[in-house]
Amino acid sequence: MAHVPNTTSNPAPAAWRGRLVACLAITVLTVAAAVLAILAPPSAYAADNPYQRGPDPTVASVAATRGTFATAQLTVPAGNGFGGGYIYYPTDTGHGTWGAVAIVPGYSALFADEEAWMGPWLASFGFVVIGVETITRSDGADARATELLAALDYLTQRSAVRDRVDPTRLAVMGHSAGGAGTILAAERRPSLKAAVGLAPGTPGTLSLATDKVPMMVIGGQTDPTVTPAYLDNLYAGMPTTTPSDFVQIAGADHLFFTRANNTEMKVLIPWLKIFLDNDTRYTQFLCPSLADPSGISLYRSKCPYLPPGTTSPSPPSPSPSSPSQSVSPSTPVTGCTAGYRTVGSWPGGFQGEVTVTAGSAAISGWTVGWTLGSGQTITQLWNGALTTSGSAVTVRNASYSGSVPAGGSVVFGFLANGTPSAPVLACASR
Repeated sequence: MAHVPNTTSNPAPAAWRGRLVACLAITVLTVAAAVLAILAPPSAYAADNPYQRGPDPTVASVAATRGTFATAQLTVPAGNGFGGGYIYYPTDTGHGTWGAVAIVPGYSALFADEEAWMGPWLASFGFVVIGVETITRSDGADARATELLAALDYLTQRSAVRDRVDPTRLAVMGHSAGGAGTILAAERRPSLKAAVGLAPGTPGTLSLATDKVPMMVIGGQTDPTVTPAYLDNLYAGMPTTTPSDFVQIAGADHLFFTRANNTEMKVLIPWLKIFLDNDTRYTQFLCPSLADPSGISLYRSKCPYLPPGTTSPSPPSPSPSSPSQSVSPSTPVTGCTAGYRTVGSWPGGFQGEVTVTAGSAAISGWTVGWTLGSGQTITQLWNGALTTSGSAVTVRNASYSGSVPAGGSVVFGFLANGTPSAPVLACASR
């Protein structure tokens, strides 16, 4: 009789045993990694800032027309102290609550016609947005301030998305008379975290003298309604202790802000991120100067911008093993510096841009000079006064662009014939 092996009592083949051991090892390692991930403390930044949202930003991502979050929209009926409107919000429910901003249009305008493009744009970057329609289209700045605050109260207390909004992280924004309403709303409710005035203006007296809310003011270089001179005087009244930022958009008229554009968005999104989300990853786009100054003709900052509760990073302490050194104090940088970049070029011509940056002290005027390259001639220049003598170029500040705070910057641009080059610039201040 043939011998039949007893397979139930014999050891498993060596190959099978090897696979079993490998599987057990992988399982043990996987479980160990999961346990370590659970027990490991969160990163220092995540622990310090629970409001950080989205991946690390870049110049390109901040200027993009959409952020990383999917969005949805609701219609708000009239009532509750304002004329109804629209809510835009991120659909993601895994990040906790979101900061929120209320936006109101200018005199006689409808949000749906002029600012609705901003709703999904901002929501995709991680904000809840309520677009405010006014009770009447002739409501003045005072009424628009009341309606902005009423809309925020509705959003945080009675809206269908109230559980998605952090009521302690709120901002206001508006255009023209709505921008004036924004300033008044910030004055009435200093607990707001941020405000943005888009060409803010209204007949009568408007002042920033008592503002305590971080305020960004954005104007147009060619705005005939809320003129550069008007905004220059308005912004000059801002208290030195209040974080603020002034941006002038090259070639922009009064209605520029009613049309979709990323020039204003690439500066106001970092502003909202810094002060609504306490997200210091975004300071790099505004400080010490604009990371992307294209399309900006004038920029005044009050860097550094620090969200409430944060402090400037301390300098690293010397190693205990390093000998102490006596360092003479460096001479502070005063006056101004100027930097050039080519914005674009084409056969026979190009567009150039010069950024003038003040040193450690404010300046009241500036002059930049350089020598044109062979075959170059300037055909048009903005945000400055041009004089030429042969190949020598001198550009002095315009009447509205001479005052630059310490560390702040202004930009002038020009069109020229010829081939672009890299000129050596000399900057003098007064």
